[in-house]
Amino acid sequence: MERLLLLRLRSVGCAAEARINDIPVVRTPASGGQVNVPVHEYLLSGTNQLTLLLDPRAPGLPAAPRLAAQGLAAQARLLLPRIGQPGSELSARTLAELELGVLEGEIYTAPLAAQRSTELPISFPRWRWLDLPPVADAAAVQPLVAAFVQGLAVSLAKGDPEPFVQAARLRFEELAVAYQKPVAKLAARWRARIQMLYATKALRMVLPAPTELQLRPCAGGRLLECVDAAGQPILRTEAAPDGSSHAWPLRVGVVEGHCHVMR
Repeated sequence: MERLLLLRLRSVGCAAEARINDIPVVRTPASGGQVNVPVHEYLLSGTNQLTLLLDPRAPGLPAAPRLAAQGLAAQARLLLPRIGQPGSELSARTLAELELGVLEGEIYTAPLAAQRSTELPISFPRWRWLDLPPVADAAAVQPLVAAFVQGLAVSLAKGDPEPFVQAARLRFEELAVAYQKPVAKLAARWRARIQMLYATKALRMVLPAPTELQLRPCAGGRLLECVDAAGQPILRTEAAPDGSSHAWPLRVGVVEGHCHVMR
């Protein structure tokens, strides 16, 4: 697309998480860092909510006071680059921005959070996750979702991308709309990447036990983010010797006893 909306997340000395419309989109490592991602599939026509979390907590952990051994900082910016220009902040229009910081030696309660609303000058479709019924009790569907995620991990470990492609059919369809790409091309790209990782022996999947799955309600409770006890994506590979790994964040919708990868 000529204009690609990007979310740029930076943090120093801590992890940070950015959410759009209550969906976790991106997170930096515990030591800090920078991540840039396109975000069309999370945005809505009209009002959008941008949320920034500094030092996000693992699922189930209550907020807790902490002493900052060093200065901490986090910044999230929603950028609209100029036509034909890269996503540089020098050549992009900032549509929304949030910042959080903690001085060295200061006591703060983790996570720190900031939120703002913004009206976007671009139209987006009505995404299907908006029409999903909220999950009333995440704990009640945990065994169902755990078996679903475990099945995806096992199939990927075998180098078989098809179960994921089928489970994420709605996701691929909406990505095609969001970025004006043929859905068949997006699915083919996914298949090719999985097959390449398998062929190069880089697809050493973590096979999670059902009890290891943590569910984080998001999107107003309509979706469930699938993470481990540390808050990391449950669908991921073992770390390579250089410390790198591959991960696939999952935000799952549950409808009439069936799980669907929506984002």
